[in-house]
Amino acid sequence: MTLEVRGVRYTYAGWPETLSGVDLTIEEGESGFLLGPSGGGKSTLLRCIAGLLEGYQGRVLWDGERIDALPPHRRGVGMLSQEPALFPHLVAWRNVAFGIRYRAQRSAHSERTLPHGERAESARWLALVGLAHKADAPVDELSGGERQRVALARTLAAKPRVVLLDEPLSALDRSLRDELGPRVRDLLREQRVAALWVTHDEAEAQRLGDKVWRLVDGRAVPAQLKK
Repeated sequence: MTLEVRGVRYTYAGWPETLSGVDLTIEEGESGFLLGPSGGGKSTLLRCIAGLLEGYQGRVLWDGERIDALPPHRRGVGMLSQEPALFPHLVAWRNVAFGIRYRAQRSAHSERTLPHGERAESARWLALVGLAHKADAPVDELSGGERQRVALARTLAAKPRVVLLDEPLSALDRSLRDELGPRVRDLLREQRVAALWVTHDEAEAQRLGDKVWRLVDGRAVPAQLKK
């Protein structure tokens, strides 16, 4: 199965065209990386794929079927932005449990009645991102990097078929970033999830990416892998 982006264009009102016909293809289990300067349209492309921006042109397909007419919650796309949107009044594992609920398409229940199974699974996802010991920590007591990792665990717990990662490791120190990046990439590969990462770190893209593009003048230009 394949994520295909074909001829995607987007223009913000009053500005020159941001995306000028982006084409890219990512197979399930692959991690594609998108490089480019700040303000070059990388996050805009992710938001188009996720269905969070209206008015873009072009096609987004999964397994040959167009998903660009579907609302965001039906696209099977998970997105992790630079700023983690967590519930500050809840502890870490309860935030991750929302990803599990989304995956199972359950109706909302009171957080106080979450079954033990969801807590145990939430703890496993937190262990993946190195935060098993913070499962019961209130989010507002976590550092910025820890909050970002909780948001990453929640995104992965939903098990989407496509994951869009907008600088997901940017708040982490280098040693943790170097450790966590391959673990996330390998997990996505094992689950056969198509992933598109945005980063400013070319070395990271070269180390982790199955495919790498540069966003140049609103188009995705393949970059040669140096492996």
